[in-house]
Amino acid sequence: MTTAKRLFVLVLTVTVVAACATSPTGRRQLMLVSEESSIVSSKQAYLETVSELDNAGKIEEDRAINARVRTITGRLITEAVKMRPDTANWEWSVVVIDDPGTVNAWCMAGGRMAIYTGLLQKIEPTDDELAQVMAHEISHALAKHTAEKMSMQIATSVGVAAVGIASDNTGVALSGAALTAMLAVNLPNSRAAENEADRIGIELAAKAGYNPAAAATLWQKMGAASKSGTPQFLSTHPNPDNRQQTLAQLEKSMRQYYDPDAEHPVYQMR
Repeated sequence: MTTAKRLFVLVLTVTVVAACATSPTGRRQLMLVSEESSIVSSKQAYLETVSELDNAGKIEEDRAINARVRTITGRLITEAVKMRPDTANWEWSVVVIDDPGTVNAWCMAGGRMAIYTGLLQKIEPTDDELAQVMAHEISHALAKHTAEKMSMQIATSVGVAAVGIASDNTGVALSGAALTAMLAVNLPNSRAAENEADRIGIELAAKAGYNPAAAATLWQKMGAASKSGTPQFLSTHPNPDNRQQTLAQLEKSMRQYYDPDAEHPVYQMR
């Protein structure tokens, strides 16, 4: 390997090590993309996506459905901002997408969210279970998982390029085509990210006055729905066999936060 090639690999290694960050649960994360950059990219992707859906008549206009989703999500955001005060500056929003065939929900970096009517119709979640869905999604944003997934895409691409250089394969080039915020939302989450979102999400929901026991029953419903075809939610949120058991264990420690009779302010979204 030439000196130039060794230098490239060394710089790559140092960059990756220097770009490590710590998640809210203390997990080490690779952050080649800053959260600020992921928020900017997410906003553009979100606005373009929602505009296209709106033009196609795919935005749910039912007032009762929207009020339910906004109330539950608003209570969760109130707790999210308490957990991470800097997110008060995010442009929090949620839209219901009229797509009965899609069982999914997501939250992008910066707090822009969506939930599909397919999840509401096929899972038929209670308010407590719907809170678990949205809290889980919000937790992905709080834990900077969009930026993390985008960073992993960069690291993978750069790693491939480094191997190419080291082996004199000049045909391998670094490509940023896959580095879009929407792709990051649609890529499967790692098991570590899922565990983290489960842990943060069940706490957010409990503090917002939603029964933590609903986390386990939600995944039971997701499992039942998968028998008639894998919901998109499960393709991006892998369901380990022990997930329900883990959530049941978490429920016990979350009871200290759960007070459905307390005042639970609804965050006023933009």
